[in-house]
Amino acid sequence: MSLKKLKEELLQAAKDSYKLGLVAGTSGNVSVYDTEADVMIITPSSIPYDTMTTDDLVVLKLDGTIIEGYNQPSSEWKMHAKVFNERKDIKCVLHTHSPYATGFAVCQESIPVILIEMVPFIGGDVPVAKFGMPGSESIGIEALKVLKDRKACLLSNHGTLAIGETINKAMTSSIYLEDSAKIYHIAKNAGNVKILSEKEINAMKNS
Repeated sequence: MSLKKLKEELLQAAKDSYKLGLVAGTSGNVSVYDTEADVMIITPSSIPYDTMTTDDLVVLKLDGTIIEGYNQPSSEWKMHAKVFNERKDIKCVLHTHSPYATGFAVCQESIPVILIEMVPFIGGDVPVAKFGMPGSESIGIEALKVLKDRKACLLSNHGTLAIGETINKAMTSSIYLEDSAKIYHIAKNAGNVKILSEKEINAMKNS
């Protein structure tokens, strides 16, 4: 796929994240990795999503060398680069501050498998990565530790991270993460939450 097409898809994902309330203001960031060109395209720092265009996106090497673009890349570019360096199967990284999921991230509380849809779209329960300083590679390092068999996780006192082989898959995982967090929050306040059993989870994995 051409860089132009990847930029268009990335921009759409960024704007959809904003419309769906997964990010607010200029928070959050999304990137895609082009294997052939060996570059990462990422949303810029401090540019509102509603006015963002493909010209605002930044193309850079995984070492931070800017190849194309006149804006500064997201301050979390090191986290994205770390994921792409370590996980060759991943082509998109999506970081949000979606409110319900981030609420659990602030509590440093994982989200158990309460919905069967969490199995195919997240990989199971939603783990919590240890805290890493914003803007540092350590966020990516800690996230990777809990993303070995998961498609999304919570970032302690920060937000969420979703990964995927495509932009659409990462977006889908991020949406299901926030949906699961919202439902879990409601269920916890309503009463006795019932968590799916390992037998039920395995049956879904094998179906």
